Amino acid sequence: PRLSRLTETPSSMMCLSATLLLMMCLSSLTVAGSGAALPALRRPSLAFGAAAHARTRPRLSSGPGQLPVVGRLLESVPSEATRDGLVGDDAASFSLAAQTVKSWTIFAAAVSAILGALYVFWIRNDTGYADDFVHGLETLSGGNSLLVNLALGTIFPLVHSGLATLRSAAEPIVGARAWRVLFACFSLPLSWTWIMYFIAHRYDGGQLYNLHAYPAVHVAVGAASVVSFFFLYPSTFNLLEVAAVDKPQLHLWETGVIRISRHPQMVGQLTWSAAHLLWLGTPFTAETMALLVAHHVFSAWNGDRRLAAKHGEAFEVIKARTSTVPFAAILDGRQVLPVDYWTEWARLPYAVIAVGCGGAYFAHPLMQGMAAFVENSGYSPGGLLG
Repeated sequence: PRLSRLTETPSSMMCLSATLLLMMCLSSLTVAGSGAALPALRRPSLAFGAAAHARTRPRLSSGPGQLPVVGRLLESVPSEATRDGLVGDDAASFSLAAQTVKSWTIFAAAVSAILGALYVFWIRNDTGYADDFVHGLETLSGGNSLLVNLALGTIFPLVHSGLATLRSAAEPIVGARAWRVLFACFSLPLSWTWIMYFIAHRYDGGQLYNLHAYPAVHVAVGAASVVSFFFLYPSTFNLLEVAAVDKPQLHLWETGVIRISRHPQMVGQLTWSAAHLLWLGTPFTAETMALLVAHHVFSAWNGDRRLAAKHGEAFEVIKARTSTVPFAAILDGRQVLPVDYWTEWARLPYAVIAVGCGGAYFAHPLMQGMAAFVENSGYSPGGLLG
């Protein structure tokens, strides 16, 4: 009875797998670490008088090559502060003119190949090994889902952050693209398994509380989840790098959401986790959220360490002018928002995130159906390779 009709056939399951995995790629292929800074220290101006209003009024276009707001999504225009030069990289910058059909064709082919291989060698019970992996953990834990979840929430961070830590030593040997593919081969299967296991067992352990009867709680959870996504995905602005079409870089982001927090992924995970724990209210969910938050807190520290090793003095400048706690650097004057700060958000990657938030909300029944399918399909020993 838990199965969705949308997941009753292998072909429909594969389509749903591809949809969910494409969303998952945005999370699992990121490597922690980003920063923000201004090239010169200035005190923030919070004046709201007539003169200040005239001086700081946001404009819908800038300079001779003026673009409307919609046009900026396809051709990013830097804010006034960034035109004087950046210490790091301009986050979420996109130029339609710089895109090529060849690059995006390769991207589509690469993502299709990766998702297809993941489906065959991991997701499908009769040909893949995800069920063997989970069955092994369940056997060791005596069928205790909380212990299985603890194992998944320990193995994934160790592999994900471990491979990220080894990146600086491995890339000179195997190359940046090859290391990204290897990273994906381990991170994607583990993240898929943990996500499916969480969805299938999210109500395990009993109900600590139930706030589903309060519409305001539903609205608050939805709003917090939307906000969290704008913080969660700052390292995936260049999807061509995610799929290793462009050479992957360890970026020192400086603008956009980075001005608010130097570690937006950690902030986003805290926000998302708090919202979902508020809604679900179970021990299993509490354990999952604690594991996720702990991983992202470690990644914040590890990201700073890796960026310092990669970018040296430039990172130290950025670190001095940003904060981990959202808005802290802005409030104490170390970070000054440009008067046209909105232009750093009027960019296609943020628009994609906004659309993706709606898609993720309406995809919840599909995710639940997929998790039910995986859970109810049972254990099929072995796979395509034996």
